[in-house]
Amino acid sequence: MSTTDPQPGGEARGPIVVFPVTPENPPFRVVEVDGIVIGTAHDIVELIELASHAGRKHVDLDDPAQVRWVGGGKYKWRP
Repeated sequence: MSTTDPQPGGEARGPIVVFPVTPENPPFRVVEVDGIVIGTAHDIVELIELASHAGRKHVDLDDPAQVRWVGGGKYKWRP
């Protein structure tokens, strides 16, 4: 199983990494793409928006080659 997905031009990219919930008010998760923090998300919708802005279209949230969930899956948004 590969952790990269091919891009136009043959460039490989790693998964989006969604880190554990940070227990602030409101709670959020840090999101990283290709080793760069691209922002914070408070829910799945914000995660998809961040991914889109980073050039990741049509992200399958259940595919570990596309999204790596750290500290809880896609339904974990509260501490």
